[in-house]
Amino acid sequence: MAEKFDNLEEHLEKFIENIRQMGIIVSDFQPSSQTGLNQKLNYMITGLQDIEKCRQQLHEINVPLEAFEYIDQGRNPQLYTKECLERALAKNEQVKGKIDTMTKFKSLLISELGKVFPEEMTKYKAIHGDDPPS
Repeated sequence: MAEKFDNLEEHLEKFIENIRQMGIIVSDFQPSSQTGLNQKLNYMITGLQDIEKCRQQLHEINVPLEAFEYIDQGRNPQLYTKECLERALAKNEQVKGKIDTMTKFKSLLISELGKVFPEEMTKYKAIHGDDPPS
């Protein structure tokens, strides 16, 4: 898979360099540079075809739209990954806290119900186990 990405990266770099050179030619256009401009336009078309071939090989890759928003804002798309991981870790801590709270509540509830309904709780513990989670 990395080979496909390397191939795409190579084609994109060539395409960008060709566009840069074409921009130089156009910015200081002289009638004598028409042949060079035509050649660069043909390279651009070939480059787009090469990129399209690479795209077809990578059709199963999905990139979140938010990553493109980071790029459009001039931010590093790896920051998107980092921030997603940080949000996931924070959410994980929240959920873990809720699980811990519910476990403590269950234990306390079983204890208090055992005081009020000792016979029923004995049956419950026989079915679900003697040791309530702590």
